[in-house]
Amino acid sequence: MKIKKNPKANLENYSKLFMQLGLVLALFITYVAIEKKTFDRQFGDLGDVSMFDEMDEEPPITERIEPEIPKTPPPPTPEKIEVVEDEEEVEETIIETTETDETEAVEVEEIEEVEEVEEVIEDVPFTIIEDVPVFPGCTGNKKELKACFNKKMQKHFQKKFDSDLPNDLGLTPGKKRIIMLFKIDKLGDIVGIRAKAPHPRLQKEAIRIIKLLPKMKPGRQRGKPVGVKYTLPMRIDVE
Repeated sequence: MKIKKNPKANLENYSKLFMQLGLVLALFITYVAIEKKTFDRQFGDLGDVSMFDEMDEEPPITERIEPEIPKTPPPPTPEKIEVVEDEEEVEETIIETTETDETEAVEVEEIEEVEEVEEVIEDVPFTIIEDVPVFPGCTGNKKELKACFNKKMQKHFQKKFDSDLPNDLGLTPGKKRIIMLFKIDKLGDIVGIRAKAPHPRLQKEAIRIIKLLPKMKPGRQRGKPVGVKYTLPMRIDVE
């Protein structure tokens, strides 16, 4: 047997009605809330208040009290002052004057004159001399004068040396060394000539060449003319 449902008992048929009733009720409550009147609260009269009322009170006058400085009591007076007589004798010191009378003779010690000993500067090597000797024809500063001197000495030897002499002496072929030593004195003259060579005739030839050197301007050390030692090494080829 099939159970039949009464159509009136189905609540889904009334859902639209319930929704409309709820919407109407919400609108009604909203309307009542808007139309309700409210009144401002009234407060009692507080009276007039002025911020500029004059102040009748006067500020109290304060007085600065300085602290009392304790006074130091005066020193006690001596009971009795005794006067003591000075019986000690004082010896007077007599200062003798150093002034002399015109009539008195004054002894004066004799002053010995000391002769100044002139500083003697020994001969200075050419390599460390302050102002090198000047070969005739050389000019320039100290460095240029030194280079010019060496160059002139080599040219002088090559020009004056007898190139045929080494071959005539029967020396073995090869390079031979000749060393010449001499001094340019304070007057610029060539003195103290010496020579070292592999043959006596070559020594003699070297001395002859040095004697042909011209007079030079002397070298100077500390501003004074001095003797200057010079060494001239030369090489010759023997065929």
